[in-house]
Amino acid sequence: MSQIILHNYPQSPVAEKARIALGIKNLAWSSVEIPRLPPKPMLTKLTGGYRRTPVMQIGADIYCDSSCILAELERRVPSPTFFPTSDTGLVMGLSRWIDGPMFDLTVKIVLGSAGDDLPKDFAEDRGRLYLGADWAEGLKKAHENLPHLASQMRGPMSWFNSQLSDGRRFLLGENPAALDAQVYHLVWFLRGRWTQGPEFLSEFPFLEKWDANVKQIGHGQVSDLSAEEAIKQASECEPLGLQHDDKNDPQGLAVGTPVVVSPDLDGGEQPVEGTLVYANSDRLVVRRNDPDLGSINVHFPRIGYRAKVLD
Repeated sequence: MSQIILHNYPQSPVAEKARIALGIKNLAWSSVEIPRLPPKPMLTKLTGGYRRTPVMQIGADIYCDSSCILAELERRVPSPTFFPTSDTGLVMGLSRWIDGPMFDLTVKIVLGSAGDDLPKDFAEDRGRLYLGADWAEGLKKAHENLPHLASQMRGPMSWFNSQLSDGRRFLLGENPAALDAQVYHLVWFLRGRWTQGPEFLSEFPFLEKWDANVKQIGHGQVSDLSAEEAIKQASECEPLGLQHDDKNDPQGLAVGTPVVVSPDLDGGEQPVEGTLVYANSDRLVVRRNDPDLGSINVHFPRIGYRAKVLD
């Protein structure tokens, strides 16, 4: 396997989820630090337009979205597993709730609590990304409704606290799982970016002990890498030779079809164009050809992303 490269920045909660996941598998990997705000020309050179954080690169294969990153790490390095119990399907369903509504709620609490203290460019960028076109009104409402938002977070935190009350080290037992990385990135974000986060979390003693256990896992063996070197590696590698049609695909997507893929909820921003080489219920892979890099595979999770056939 080629070198694992994570394009990320230190303050990103979703990148922290991926970093903990790499730690669970105790992997060696290289970190390319990307800007917090666009433009991100070195990253989008690889992805073809996608600019969210983090992005994983292995050779000439680019993995967008943390759910795709964790799935690929599990495929390539199955032991130690991210799924140490027999409840994989249920855990995957739970992870969608954590990465969707729970993460959105966490973002609203963090952004809303900051209020006017947010730098204008950061507020506009993250506001548009997570709150839509009317982001300024969304931030205002989040600030005004902060007690309500905290009350909506309190319930799930109490559930996780109860899950841990029997003395287990991690959410599913004695071994860390993908679920721990997923819940941890919410707690990490609340504790570090909401001024009242530590006080809020102190109500949950078993969760706080678990928080320390997950933090102790660490990030694996990390080395720094320049964006230029990452691009050079992509140019020197060939992407995986993937090809898969899904006869039950609701959109009738077929290998060889020109498509554009973008996050489902951002109004078609960050589009990535290419030729479809793989599609099933979990993943979309498009092949791009860049004059400097050659052939690149860009991988997306199917859930949360929209594929549109190009005319």
